[in-house]
Amino acid sequence: MAEPAVEMGAATSGRRGRSGGGGAARRASRSAVSLETAKYIERNIPNLEVLNEEALQIIEANAETVLAEIGVNFVDNPAALQRWRDAGADVEGERVRIPRGLARQLCATAPAAFTQHARNSARNVEIGGRNLVMAPVYGPPFVRSANGGRRYATMEDFRNFVKLGYMSKWLHHSGGTVCEPTDIAVNKRHLDMLHAHMTLSDKPFMGSVTDPTRAEDSVAMCKLLFGSDFVDQNTVMTSLINLNSPLTFDSTMMGALEVYARANQACIISPFIVGGAMAPTTVAGTLTQVMAEVLAGVAYSQLVRPGAPVIMGAFVTSIDMNSGAPTFGTPEAALITYGAGQLARRLGLPYRSGGSFCGSKLPDAQAAYETANSLNMALLAGVNFMLHSCGWLEGGLVASYEKFVMDADQLGTLHHLAKGVDMSENGQAMDALREVGPGGHFLGCAHTQANFKEAFWRSDLLDYKPFETWEEEGARDTQALASARVTKMLGDYQQPALDPAVNEALSDYVARRKASEPDAFG
Repeated sequence: MAEPAVEMGAATSGRRGRSGGGGAARRASRSAVSLETAKYIERNIPNLEVLNEEALQIIEANAETVLAEIGVNFVDNPAALQRWRDAGADVEGERVRIPRGLARQLCATAPAAFTQHARNSARNVEIGGRNLVMAPVYGPPFVRSANGGRRYATMEDFRNFVKLGYMSKWLHHSGGTVCEPTDIAVNKRHLDMLHAHMTLSDKPFMGSVTDPTRAEDSVAMCKLLFGSDFVDQNTVMTSLINLNSPLTFDSTMMGALEVYARANQACIISPFIVGGAMAPTTVAGTLTQVMAEVLAGVAYSQLVRPGAPVIMGAFVTSIDMNSGAPTFGTPEAALITYGAGQLARRLGLPYRSGGSFCGSKLPDAQAAYETANSLNMALLAGVNFMLHSCGWLEGGLVASYEKFVMDADQLGTLHHLAKGVDMSENGQAMDALREVGPGGHFLGCAHTQANFKEAFWRSDLLDYKPFETWEEEGARDTQALASARVTKMLGDYQQPALDPAVNEALSDYVARRKASEPDAFG
């Protein structure tokens, strides 16, 4: 599953070192920091499907009824309303009613899969089909660490999380707003965030969506990084477009979508559902609303530019009816996630859902239970792009340093489970069974000796030592082990090489754009 290790050091920092021989070369090799990134997951296991054909047809028909009879609102966006009129929809004020079949017909031009290019082509990802691409947490205004507690996020935190993502073996994507750097003006922080993704990592990343002009900055900076012609002909960003559920498309998110669709950059059209608050309490009712919202959003992207890459999103959780707080890792959310995956595949679109969801305030047992439920659900649901796959805490309000590395470590289990069962001659292990026979053991047999290094997934974080050794080493719990790992990873980090001229052009663009307008924190 993993690509060959990339050696980080003199060669990647842009300096050419002298080649040495013998012991010096071996010592240099042992001391070099090695970075290994696993290829995106290619599933060899079946998807879990919870809806039969009759149920799927009912939900699809009900979604068409919602669009045709209830309609959706496109607010503060006259151009969008005109596009819908021209396409044959019934527009009354800001309400758009879409005739049965029209939205699905428009969605047909969206690709079933696409490549998102990274500046290091070895890190390119294929989104769609049987693949699963995992990206870190997105959007928290707070961070938490074992030493610093809970506090507002800063740009230093943002850069740290980008570095941790770059160093994480099982993470395929650098993500977007891995935390919200509140020490930078709202109208300028997107520039620093994009610059961090582009220079501190060479994995794929996401663009800004908080204003259409910020989306335009994202495209402009990508043209500096990749070259204008390359960006015009390839997808180099995947960006998150959230709907205002129920059934409302605001001008800010739609304006960003318009920028990205025109530029042939990918968007995730994602209803933001808290069941019982922004959607019905039932699974079928919520799936109907999700399907209607996605049909309208994806269809609109194709009105802007037929063939623009787009992902069907479904961020779904339930609500605690006593406190009003969102809940995660629940069976209802799982059923909706499985069902939405079936609907996405029938629509012929890549699917985004799942993550390391939990409502816990700390990276504790509650966080682990809820996160494990959510991660496994996403794998089995056939998700193609999983945002929030590591670092999520406190219902998404907090990006946790310790939970980031805990979750990133556990993503390895998804890679190995997705491989399925090896039925090759080696996998059948008949030679081992013959060699050992009745009453023996397999520790020393030839098959075990040939396979033991790769036979089992092993955590790089969790403790497997005997009690006495564990106690002598400080009796550290998982959070303590994770805290030590964060320190080591950030200490080992070395920046991937970037053409100095490109780096200078990016820095100059950021400086000029930040100087062009006053700070705004509102």
